[in-house]
Amino acid sequence: MHRARMVFSSLVGALVLGVLALHYWPLPQSLTQTPYATMLLARDKSLLGASIATDQQWRFAPVENLPDKYKTSLLLFEDQYFYQHPGINPFALLRALQGNYAAGKVTSGGSTLSMQLARLLRQADYQQHDLPLPMRNVPSKAIEAARALQLEWHFTKDELLIHYASHAPFGGNIVGLRAAAWRYFGRAPENLSWSESALLAVLPNSPALIHPGRQRDKLLHKRNRLLTRLHQQGHFSALDLQLALLEPLPERPAALPNSASHLLATLKKQHHSSALLESTIDATLQRLLNQIAARHSARLANEGAHNLALLLIDHSTMETLAYVGNQPWNNTARFAPDLDLIQRPRSTGSILKPLLYGLMLQSGELTPTRLIPDIPSQFGGYSPRNYDRQFRGAVPAQFALAHSLNIPAVYMLRDYGIGRLQKQLQSMGMSTLFRPADDYGLTLILGGAEGTLWDLTGIYARLAASARDGDIPQAPVTLVKTASAKTLALASIPPVIKQGAAWLTLQALIDVARPGYDNYWRDFSGSQTIAWKTGTSYGLRDAWAIGSNGRYTLGVWVGNADGEPATFLSGQSSAAPVLFDVFDALPKINWFAKPQHALKTISVCDDDGYLAGGQCTAVDTEVPRTSHFAQVTPYHRRIHLDANEQFRVHSQCEAVSNMQSKNWFVLPPAQEFYWRQHHSHYKPLPPWRRDCVANLNQLDDDQPIELLYPQTQSRIYIPMDLDGKRSRAVLKAVHRDSAATLYWHLDDAFIGETRIFHEREVALEPGLHQLVIVDQQGYRLQRRFRVVGKSDQ
Repeated sequence: MHRARMVFSSLVGALVLGVLALHYWPLPQSLTQTPYATMLLARDKSLLGASIATDQQWRFAPVENLPDKYKTSLLLFEDQYFYQHPGINPFALLRALQGNYAAGKVTSGGSTLSMQLARLLRQADYQQHDLPLPMRNVPSKAIEAARALQLEWHFTKDELLIHYASHAPFGGNIVGLRAAAWRYFGRAPENLSWSESALLAVLPNSPALIHPGRQRDKLLHKRNRLLTRLHQQGHFSALDLQLALLEPLPERPAALPNSASHLLATLKKQHHSSALLESTIDATLQRLLNQIAARHSARLANEGAHNLALLLIDHSTMETLAYVGNQPWNNTARFAPDLDLIQRPRSTGSILKPLLYGLMLQSGELTPTRLIPDIPSQFGGYSPRNYDRQFRGAVPAQFALAHSLNIPAVYMLRDYGIGRLQKQLQSMGMSTLFRPADDYGLTLILGGAEGTLWDLTGIYARLAASARDGDIPQAPVTLVKTASAKTLALASIPPVIKQGAAWLTLQALIDVARPGYDNYWRDFSGSQTIAWKTGTSYGLRDAWAIGSNGRYTLGVWVGNADGEPATFLSGQSSAAPVLFDVFDALPKINWFAKPQHALKTISVCDDDGYLAGGQCTAVDTEVPRTSHFAQVTPYHRRIHLDANEQFRVHSQCEAVSNMQSKNWFVLPPAQEFYWRQHHSHYKPLPPWRRDCVANLNQLDDDQPIELLYPQTQSRIYIPMDLDGKRSRAVLKAVHRDSAATLYWHLDDAFIGETRIFHEREVALEPGLHQLVIVDQQGYRLQRRFRVVGKSDQ
């Protein structure tokens, strides 16, 4: 009895020690420290691309669930009693020993799938530590059996199957079911046929046989024998068996998809610990944009631009649908084919103008038809020029935006404030404005700052979302799917440009003339409404086009990755054709419904867009409902005419009873000078009647002279010529009366008179100067300005 108790105690102790060993014995490191390749999946789970693991193995992240076809094939081939045994199968071991003894050599190891997994993990641990692989002998088999018991203790049967399928070798450097399915058959494991599943079930047993010239008939025989057994067990019909047996073995591992290589590289940096990246990319649209980009790359190369980037966003969900990070010409190293240009800061050109327009509409500082000056202008030492080198005197704000005029945009920014715009752009999501506002100056609106295609397309997408969906908080633009919808909700922000201003801004952008069509696109029944804007950076280094239809927002950048200028580069001719090719290929979407609740009607002058105030012919225009535009027209003057309405008069030269009073549209002299060249119906102020001139009491608002150069508080730098002499400056003025004579005085010295074209070429030394101009009626204009020398720069 005592001996029996000792034996029982020993058995219990051994059992306890065994349980403790199973629980506390460290698991193989390769379970948690295995390096995986990085996979990038589209929204439909298809593979967009992958990068190899750090140990140069094509080992993909484990599947979440084993496909039924593969699981059934694997268990039938390797371990029919997997769900019944505890990790080792004594009957299988005994059967293997008998078979090996009868054959006189090792023909079967009798290993369960759990034991095979233990062996794979042990080998992986040895390889990670650069140790020689363990010998295949009885002690090794015992260690594998013990490890199998431990694995069974810690994991469920289904988890063990997934671990096995993820670590099994499939020939060469292909490891795991997921990698094998994509490399050999070009699709995910769950989409494999019975024949393909059976092949991958038998392949780890002899992985070298997959390669051509390696007795592939043996591999084919194994697969077909397994297919026959599967049919015999009723998993598919006889016809299905015949078809499965006809399927050929794959010749060699196929190249993996590579339709979004730049996105893969960028996301890998951002999510370096993730082996599986599930993106919002639409695989079909990604292929479409790749094809369009490739087609345009040859045309753009002829223009000297060798790189192209495209970004497509669904602004109804703020999800990224296509991401072409860089389409280089000829894919040569010279053109930096691996650089993700969507994330690269580049000069913005004019692409920020619509945002300033929308902000000023929203703040009540603008109406769509309010006139903005378009004349030769200097702002300190900065002299902007329009792209077409023309001046129009003044233009409606929406016209200036639709035609991307630079001078009016600078006037608008001066009125709005540089720092104020910078802060708003940062709130919209522009992450590259890190310098002080004064560093950018007024050039901020014309390309003096840098932005990324990612930021700018996202901002335009939010503008379209605001115009369409109202002032609801918007999620950030997404690329990678998240399981937590709450995470996105917390990150949502209210739109900076709200619905009314956003809709009016897009309406102005609809009128931008399309390349090759001007505005005749409206006459084509198949044309869709697109609000779009281009931009070209200074020095012809960057061309932009960003546009939205009813659902999609597309951003296009064209240029050279190294910043080299391209002689014929422009947003209109280079980037815009790509944009419209993409929109033509996308599904046609109806434009947004007009948000009546977000707009209100105000009465403005039909010729200058300011509040009428009873001084002009009034028309209705729409502005954001929350705006408070309060600027009464400054360009309409009450004047008094003689009985024939030919001359102006005043009370000292004409009886009040004989005067005719009228409201007259009058622009400042400089604006009037250029306005009249484009508006033949413009009526200048009638001249004073001769007898009224002598007693005329001059008023500031009646000043007929305006100086174009230099302007108020100008600082002029005059360079030295090659002969060492200082260049001469050209002073320019305009007068309301085209027949007027102007008399010029510089620093109290008379320097001449001018008629018709009022320009004087003078030599100026550094220092402060005073210019006085007088006309024959005695009107006088005085201006002080400074010429700076080298020491003042």
